[in-house]
Amino acid sequence: MPIRSRTNASAQLWALRGRIAVGDLFAMPVKTTREIAIGRVASPHTFLADNDPTFRHVVGGEWIRQVLRSALKQALPYALGSALTIFSHSRNNAAARLKDVLRLGEDAGSHLFQSSPASAPAPRPVGPVAPAVVDEPESQLDIDMIVRDQISSRIDEELSGHSFAHLVAELLRVEGFDTNETPPGADGGIDITIARGLLSLESQKLIVQVKTPQIGSDVVTQLNGLVHTHGADYGLLATWSGLT
Repeated sequence: MPIRSRTNASAQLWALRGRIAVGDLFAMPVKTTREIAIGRVASPHTFLADNDPTFRHVVGGEWIRQVLRSALKQALPYALGSALTIFSHSRNNAAARLKDVLRLGEDAGSHLFQSSPASAPAPRPVGPVAPAVVDEPESQLDIDMIVRDQISSRIDEELSGHSFAHLVAELLRVEGFDTNETPPGADGGIDITIARGLLSLESQKLIVQVKTPQIGSDVVTQLNGLVHTHGADYGLLATWSGLT
């Protein structure tokens, strides 16, 4: 293992062992849903000798809330996009802002918080002090995650309604499907019809419904009804904010 990798691994292990305390907040990016999961440490570090070697160092926690990454402002999303697994982000009033996100579901921004020496948590070193790498997550950014977040934010800001349906249609065309977009206005629940097979070799038997807000079971029920009414083989539901 390269020296830099060993330094990162040992720094994170010492942080897990000696700096994390019961009651601390923690946050973890959920890559599959573009969300940030926030929780609180419930039990201290434990070494489980009988576990798999990759799962022996354990800190107990409880998940409390998940928010979209777009709810975080300024430098906070970049820090949480670090390639490091364990780190302490002390800049831009990160801890106070995470507490606000936990309470309100959104980030008020660093300008509303004033740092002071009296309010700063006292260090809790145990054994050797962890190298500074765990306090500088920006030095180990996950570029892929950051780029995906920037694209997602741009879509959130610029595309909605028919424009988002057009984006979905273009993505389907790139994949080789023959698409037919419904013009803006009343669409009867069908935004796009596409050929069932690649390269338009089969008849149009697949209908697409596109939604930007979070949707519930009623939309799924409606799409099932449209598939039956129009004699389609399948229905495709494209949603930007997921399901309730």
